[in-house]
Amino acid sequence: MPNSEKQAFQKYADQVVAWLVELGYTHCFFVAGGNIMHLLDGVRRTMTCIPVVHEVSAGIAAEYFNESNSKNKAFALVTAGPGVSNIITAMSGAWLESRELLVIAGQVKSTDLASGGIRQRGIQEIDGIGITHAVSKTALQVQSPITKTKFIETVNLGSTGRPGPIFIEFCLDAQGAPPIIEDEVSEDRKMDTTIQINPKSIETLLSKLKNAQRPLLLLGGGVSRTTAKLMHKQLAELPIPLMTTWNGADRLDSRSTNYFGRPNTWGQRAANLLLAQADVVVALGTRLGLQQTGFNWQEFGKHAFVVHVDIDQSELDKGHPKTDLRICADANSVLSKILDAEHSLNEEWTAYARKVSDLLPLSDPANQTGIGFVNTQSFFEQISQLATEKDILIPCSSGGANSVAMQMISQKFGQVIIANKGLASMGYGLAGAIGASLAHPKRRTILFEGDGGFAQNLQELATVKVNALPLKIFIFANNGYGSIRMTQKNYFGGAYLGCDTQTGLGFPDWEILFRSFGIDSITIDEGWSSNGDVQSRLFDTNPCGFIVPTDPLQTYWPKIQSRVVDGGGMESNPLQSMSPELEKSLYSQVSLYL
Repeated sequence: MPNSEKQAFQKYADQVVAWLVELGYTHCFFVAGGNIMHLLDGVRRTMTCIPVVHEVSAGIAAEYFNESNSKNKAFALVTAGPGVSNIITAMSGAWLESRELLVIAGQVKSTDLASGGIRQRGIQEIDGIGITHAVSKTALQVQSPITKTKFIETVNLGSTGRPGPIFIEFCLDAQGAPPIIEDEVSEDRKMDTTIQINPKSIETLLSKLKNAQRPLLLLGGGVSRTTAKLMHKQLAELPIPLMTTWNGADRLDSRSTNYFGRPNTWGQRAANLLLAQADVVVALGTRLGLQQTGFNWQEFGKHAFVVHVDIDQSELDKGHPKTDLRICADANSVLSKILDAEHSLNEEWTAYARKVSDLLPLSDPANQTGIGFVNTQSFFEQISQLATEKDILIPCSSGGANSVAMQMISQKFGQVIIANKGLASMGYGLAGAIGASLAHPKRRTILFEGDGGFAQNLQELATVKVNALPLKIFIFANNGYGSIRMTQKNYFGGAYLGCDTQTGLGFPDWEILFRSFGIDSITIDEGWSSNGDVQSRLFDTNPCGFIVPTDPLQTYWPKIQSRVVDGGGMESNPLQSMSPELEKSLYSQVSLYL
């Protein structure tokens, strides 16, 4: 940077903002506060600033902005005290999903910091480092200006290795301090996080695939969208059945002849059955958590040689599920080596996999929907047909709307699909959709959220309106927390409490709510996909709410069921044993290798 530019800085906060710009940050989600005024003053002059109503939305929006593969970057800026405590949920979600999220916070003057066991001296002072440490790759307090090198190294930690949140809080007097003489960030001081792949491990992996009779690749979120785009043709032509996790769903086109679904506890029956019958399973870029493997994880890949590829050695060593070869490496590099190798087509296995998929529909015939309500499974079948390759799809992170989306969405290559299922917090959907939409303002963003989840962050409709975002918001309105109600019914004898409007919850009239924010809305019915009024709203560029009347007693089949065992504990079925049980003659056709 020329000396003239250095001299133009009025204070240290201006330098920090310039370094952020240099790192590619163009957007800032924030809630204004007294302890960030110096930083905010610098940001407003150099970036697109999006004020939100609540700090948790700032964090979620920034996470989804970055996760949607924007060429630009966004960060969250919050004040001290409640600003920090309010954003913890967003940091927790990004931490569990291994997503980049930079949170910059204010703090009281360094001379006002509490010490010696005192809880607080400065106004709104709270120990930001202490409360964010567990959900960040690093947490740093800046009491006096740090160098450019130190700052950039700290920020870059969030996108190197296994990504995750970075928390930096600046004391107010540090923000307003005079600019410092910048050091130069030398190339040799940049962290080299490249993981060297053990050649013998790759040799073993490729040998197992070559000799397998029933191989299968499971692609997780660790396989980047960039890699999927660059290798799309190779992936589509690979003579090995492919599956994805929920976080990796948009890496493949559901219409590809070698794509066979998403296995999961709330996954697709055919995918679960096929995975259980594979003799080699290569899991790339997924931590293989309990939701992915099933809580009865001992059964996962029971008949297979399981290869687990992950960038985090601790995930490989956690002890579950059973794995036979663990490779600590970037999943993208390993996938590239797999695609560059020669593979022969096992026509018998591929034909069998197709047969199983054809025999087992995504939605089980046992699903029941009351009269006057929209069938949720049918809804997602229709929206999958209507959605284009350019759409961004945001399923919420918990509840029935998420579960049905996980099972039913048939993705098209080019779509971006983002959820945060690790934390599974309600209230993620709207803020996430805002972030993704601002990252891609020329693309339509479609949100699917339950009424319970939407109610937790509905204030951000103001942000949608102010920014004129082309959001299409589908609210599954069943007047409550459907998944909680189902649990209380199935396992607690119908002891309902706090699960619906009859047991203490309250909800607004959704159309009136949207109208109060100046946003159009419409209540849909079972024939919505051919309704001209719905169609015109779905395909224009204005924000709109679509109220989906959903049966509070809606069933969601197939699913993994648990049973109460002696002592009051719960025991879960393995992935391949979804309920309801298949008729014997059908089961015999789809379980040849079990």
